[in-house]
Amino acid sequence: MAKAKIIVTRWFNGETPLEELPECDQLAHQIVSVRADLAPSVTRIMDAELPEDDCLKALTLFETSLDQPGDPNRDPRVAIASVS
Repeated sequence: MAKAKIIVTRWFNGETPLEELPECDQLAHQIVSVRADLAPSVTRIMDAELPEDDCLKALTLFETSLDQPGDPNRDPRVAIASVS
């Protein structure tokens, strides 16, 4: 039986179990695993040097906005500013 391919992202390289990563890294990996085209936006949030709690809030706002047409948090800069 073939092994399932591990999706590698900047936040998850397959060496450390996903559930052992910080929540922010887990969510970033999840978003980019599903929608690779969002990597630049996720990277912008991850590179904003926010405290872990704020990073998680910004990523959550961004992720939620993807299903809400017109949500301003679709712009990662707005999601970052919303928690800063």
